[in-house]
Amino acid sequence: MYIHQVAAYLPAHVITNKHFTHLNGLSHEWIIERTGIRERRKAAKGENTNTMAIDATERVLAAAPQFPATDVDLIVGATYTPHDTIYTLAHAVQRAIGVPDIPVVSISSACSSLLNAIEIVEGYFAMGKARRALVVVSEHNTAYNNEHDTVAGHLWGDGAAALLISKDRLAPTDLRMVDLITAGAGGVGKADVAVTLKPVEKGIVMPFGKDVFLNACQYMANVTRKILERNQLAVTDLDWLIPHQANLRITRNVLQALDLPEERAVSNIERLGNTGCAGAAIALADQLDQIKPGERVVITVFGGGYSYGAMLLER
Repeated sequence: MYIHQVAAYLPAHVITNKHFTHLNGLSHEWIIERTGIRERRKAAKGENTNTMAIDATERVLAAAPQFPATDVDLIVGATYTPHDTIYTLAHAVQRAIGVPDIPVVSISSACSSLLNAIEIVEGYFAMGKARRALVVVSEHNTAYNNEHDTVAGHLWGDGAAALLISKDRLAPTDLRMVDLITAGAGGVGKADVAVTLKPVEKGIVMPFGKDVFLNACQYMANVTRKILERNQLAVTDLDWLIPHQANLRITRNVLQALDLPEERAVSNIERLGNTGCAGAAIALADQLDQIKPGERVVITVFGGGYSYGAMLLER
């Protein structure tokens, strides 16, 4: 199974930390110290989870002449910030690219949904039900966010990414998916209350950020070690680590636990904020052309709820 192409879409509107200084009195320096975030993107009027997913899809298809839209035989969408819970982002993408009568699935496991979406593709491929899949991850966090929340209101940004995945190698530059692990940790710590987004309440809430921080650091480091070990690889064999883009302190903590230098990590949190399940895919899109033949990449994620995973890729 191969990732043939990845592309991202980011809204044009940039929200700097000054916005939250004026709104809540949170200083630029305070936000950077605790999160690493300098700015984030905000969807414009008329943009939403579905439109961003379509934009990312159009970009990835334009970059992949060997993978025309008519070849797509499976669409898997992922988000925890849906524009519509009935006509999902996957359905919107299907309509946009005009491929009828194929499996169309949308899922949510918070910020770890990217890997769950790819695992669904793995299952369809294994069963012989698809050969060329489109995975789309999109988050419209600012539609749900309460900016006046001084605990987490400054964390969130909007964005989307799309991945073209094939059962067979289409080009020498394709990334081979060597292994994939996902799991839930819903019974751990304060998983049930640490991060919530309830329709009848006030948007995204994170009352137990410390619990999220500690578990994210632990699970992402542990699952990275696990996927390397079960493929007879050492941490020193890893060329790039793409962690869930939640907090720069989490990334640095994971790197320290793995004894990896900071330059091995791919990070976009500084300029995009937390873009949910789209964050790691956007980072992969940014890094794609810099991955050299023979290099190995691990994408590791952690989501509220809790859920986690890791994927090992090789060019």
